[in-house]
Amino acid sequence: MTALSSGLDYIDLQFRGRPELIATAVLHGAAGVALLDPGPSTTISTLETALEHKGIRFRDVRHILLTHIHLDHAGATGTILERHPHIEVLVHTRGAPHLVDPSKLISSAGRLYGQDMDRLWGEVRPVPAERIRTLEGGEMVTAGGRELRVAYTPGHASHHVSFFDVSSRVAFVGDTAGIRRGSGIYVLPPAPPPDIDLEAWRESEQRILSWVPDSLFVTHFGPYRGAHQQFEALFEHLAEWSRIVKRLLANESLSEEERQRAFVEETFLELRRRVGEGEAEDYVRAGGLNYSWQGLARYWRKQGTQAWHLR
Repeated sequence: MTALSSGLDYIDLQFRGRPELIATAVLHGAAGVALLDPGPSTTISTLETALEHKGIRFRDVRHILLTHIHLDHAGATGTILERHPHIEVLVHTRGAPHLVDPSKLISSAGRLYGQDMDRLWGEVRPVPAERIRTLEGGEMVTAGGRELRVAYTPGHASHHVSFFDVSSRVAFVGDTAGIRRGSGIYVLPPAPPPDIDLEAWRESEQRILSWVPDSLFVTHFGPYRGAHQQFEALFEHLAEWSRIVKRLLANESLSEEERQRAFVEETFLELRRRVGEGEAEDYVRAGGLNYSWQGLARYWRKQGTQAWHLR
């Protein structure tokens, strides 16, 4: 893990009481502060306390930048705006309606997380429409005293954008470059439903690499150098996981529950072999393997049964 430059910082939200699961980036300058991916409502108190330790109050925050609207990245946004209505939120145009009216987002997440919804994410409050600035990709925006380029980067989510700080050459890429922890080189693909798109993901990789970033900042967790190597590892693992998914889908003797269980067992064994038992468990806390089964199985089913027999 590398360090960020002056005026850029980040906070460990200590999600689920564990380190290095969710990071909020902090951009600060004379013009104010911007937070990138403030996390879920369950970690707001941690975020506020950590900001205060850095001499920052929420009244100093001018912008919240969202890479996408998944609850581990954006769930706290409405609650923060309810308490601090001066803040402006920047989000992709596909995600904006679900911030204004989060009912479909909550319903979709509820199907995925079930009875764990409240424990993991807490309340999900609406964001006033007048406090939202929508993004398409291709813009240049100013936030936290920084000039940031915006790119539309779907693949993990259809409402995903990435931000590039021109002065520091740090690319803030949300989940597009995967999950990576500590000093290790293992990159875990986060592939939950409903809109995983592997072809779009590859195109997003190229948009990010065209910036020639010095560092990638991933929400799970932190800044890393070596953008090409990180994406190479991500897509290597996505390809391996896809081979497992297609093999299991083609096995008609298995129930859906058995397929998911087999995928989780096989991928966790490999993860544990690579990083060790304890670290593997924390990787899974940051990106559940069962959710990646569901996302990739949905994607490959949409490709059709012929694709299941292709490598």
